[in-house]
Amino acid sequence: MTPPRFCVCVVLGTRPEAIKVAPVLRVLERFPDTFDPVVITTSQHREMLAQGLAAFAIQPDVDLGLTHANRTLAEFTSSALVALTASFAERRPDLLLVQGDTSTVVSAVLAAFYQNIPVGHIEAGLRSGDMRRPFPEEANRRIASIVTDLHFAPTERARQNLLREGLPAKDIFVTGNTVVDAVQALPRVARFQNPVLEQIGWGTNRVLLTTVHRRENLGEELSGICDALRRLTLQFPDVEIVFPVHLNPAVRRIVFRDLTDVPRITLVEPLDYPDLLEVQRRSFFVITDSGGIQEEAPTLRKPILIVRTVTERPEVVEAGFGRLVGTDPDTIIQAATHLLTDSTAYLAATNGENPFGDGRAAERIVDTIADRYHLVLDPPIPRQRAIV
Repeated sequence: MTPPRFCVCVVLGTRPEAIKVAPVLRVLERFPDTFDPVVITTSQHREMLAQGLAAFAIQPDVDLGLTHANRTLAEFTSSALVALTASFAERRPDLLLVQGDTSTVVSAVLAAFYQNIPVGHIEAGLRSGDMRRPFPEEANRRIASIVTDLHFAPTERARQNLLREGLPAKDIFVTGNTVVDAVQALPRVARFQNPVLEQIGWGTNRVLLTTVHRRENLGEELSGICDALRRLTLQFPDVEIVFPVHLNPAVRRIVFRDLTDVPRITLVEPLDYPDLLEVQRRSFFVITDSGGIQEEAPTLRKPILIVRTVTERPEVVEAGFGRLVGTDPDTIIQAATHLLTDSTAYLAATNGENPFGDGRAAERIVDTIADRYHLVLDPPIPRQRAIV
């Protein structure tokens, strides 16, 4: 009699979750006799989640349709908890996999915990040390860690964070970050899907990619960032900026007010993931508050100015790729000018070792799951060297 397959339920709500879980799904699918992966989406960020799913051809098995639009954090989280509880009760998965730090993650791990379903947390252990920065993500990660059974830490620093919080060493595994797997899996695009990007002066100008969306940067902080971007284009006639504008109305109101019709600043709708990666590859450097882009920059060997005061990914700074610059316009301009005028400094910001791994994180995660639950993988995954 054939034993039942091991049901791994993957819950996704946002584009970064889809991107970073996609490599794990691809590895699970290599073993159809062992694993039964089930993908549930909350559609926390419906439009941008769809971009991540499309980039990796992920077809959800269940879409709960719980968009975050016009809802408070409490309203979305509570409705997701109720819906996921019902979904887990129906399917009774052997393991829940979640990624990162979203409200979807908190809802899913609590729903699983209340039903005694084991939890695996991808990208576990990131900490900024400031519960309000990033908000609410720092708290979400800490809550998830409390009820997680398998902690897939992307770096040794993340592992140490978990150990300091008293979590068992036997349940923590340093795997690398699956975003490296995702970036390596997508080929370069010869032409952009968004035709506006074809009009950018890639061959003549130094193009900077900018993204801003964090809650703590809304309001005056975002206005200050916009001021710095405008002044940079005035100071450097060969600098051009591509700014994909987040769908959050609080972001769009300020960005479109402050930067519409500014020469050599192109405001575009959120980019499909292949386009976003290609813009990063072609850019001179990146100005962002995005966590995912902080991880992609070392993989693409691009300098990055982080418009935040703290980061839960200090490895990007320690490796030399990133610099924390906050949101003060003068500080941003000073840091950008340094990269634009000092070739030695620019080279130093592109030559570090990628702190987020070698692109085999997904295999390590699946191999760890198989080992923990005594599952047979045929053929077995070749054991990878440890990430240190």
